[in-house]
Amino acid sequence: MSRHRRRLVHRLLSRLGPGLVTGAADDDPSGIATYAQAGAAFGYALGWSVVLTLPFMVAVQEIAARIGRVTGKGLGAALRAHAPRPLLLVLVALLVLANVINLGADVGAMADAAKLVLGGPAAFWALGAALFCAGSEIWISYRRYVTLLKWLTLALLAYLALLFVIRLPLGEVLRGTLVPRVALTRPALTTLVAVLGTTISPYLFFWQAAEEAEDLAAAPDPRPLRELSLEAAPEIARIGFDTWAGMSYSNIVSLAIIIGTAATLHAHGVTEIATAADAASALVPIAGRFAGLVFALGIFGTGLLAVPVLAGSAAYALGEASGWMVGLGRRALEARAFYAAIAAATLLGTLIIFSPLNPMQALFWSAVINGVVAVPMIIAMLVLGSLSSVMGALVLPAWLRIFGWGAAALMALASLGMIVL
Repeated sequence: MSRHRRRLVHRLLSRLGPGLVTGAADDDPSGIATYAQAGAAFGYALGWSVVLTLPFMVAVQEIAARIGRVTGKGLGAALRAHAPRPLLLVLVALLVLANVINLGADVGAMADAAKLVLGGPAAFWALGAALFCAGSEIWISYRRYVTLLKWLTLALLAYLALLFVIRLPLGEVLRGTLVPRVALTRPALTTLVAVLGTTISPYLFFWQAAEEAEDLAAAPDPRPLRELSLEAAPEIARIGFDTWAGMSYSNIVSLAIIIGTAATLHAHGVTEIATAADAASALVPIAGRFAGLVFALGIFGTGLLAVPVLAGSAAYALGEASGWMVGLGRRALEARAFYAAIAAATLLGTLIIFSPLNPMQALFWSAVINGVVAVPMIIAMLVLGSLSSVMGALVLPAWLRIFGWGAAALMALASLGMIVL
């Protein structure tokens, strides 16, 4: 590779940060289980949902990122400064509840996947995974930690590779991917809410905003963009590129999971995923008898990525709303309450695996909860981002507001239909 190309690649990679990590964390064990369940239950019919949601997902995540970079604060701190206290408490409580349930479901899936390959009690693997995730987030330096998270995103490529070794009915795939259609039944709408909730998840809003603020604090000029509005264009462009790259990567993998499970499970009469072995069987065409191992590596890779993001976003929300010192760039002794919140969220989530809930079903229902909780979160961000008192001269442009309100409306209608039918 020539020096010019190396420089170009390095320049492109350097522009990837919170958006890429956030996008990859979106395909967590909960996401994998939800997309796999959608493909198994409805075949290719819901492929359109991840294609349709891409511009909405990008808009919502870019709104969160802009708020973090423009104000120099995470969403919790911005809400604390500008929102009524009762609203702040409700939103943070909803986020923490959804995160703990999602985190517990993810840890349970990681344990189930490890048990599938290595045997032994699931509780042992769950506790080991939880301790590793919490410990690495607390004790590994922030910059090394971000590098680790970027590399873990490669674990998702197995699902893309699957599409190159199985025979696909291209007509059905294209209809499912490009033509929006959903049966007006509770199971179909519940699955749609789960897909929307695992694609546009509240914890990702708080994480990306907090990481933009964190990166800003470590920059040579740590002033928020609202104080540098005339020089903000390059940073706004970088946020847009990073977010589009991360979310596109996420949704391409999501679509691959739906198509892959539709072709390997639904096509052979498997319409419900009850265990890790059921989910792993989708990878048999590419991995043969090693399908369980490949599935377990994917679940563990994405789990190690997502669990710290879930715990971290809960801690950022709690800490910023309470006025604590927060930040993964700070040492544990500097931000005791913040890191204690990370450990507590991880511990509480891990306790869920000792309940009678089936790990695969817990993953699916955690996505449904995220789909419902996301609506008020998106509305709160839209209001914040549209106020000049918050954003200065860098209020949200019209296209972000349009797609942001569109995302809130889409998720609200799907949730309402799920409840009413």
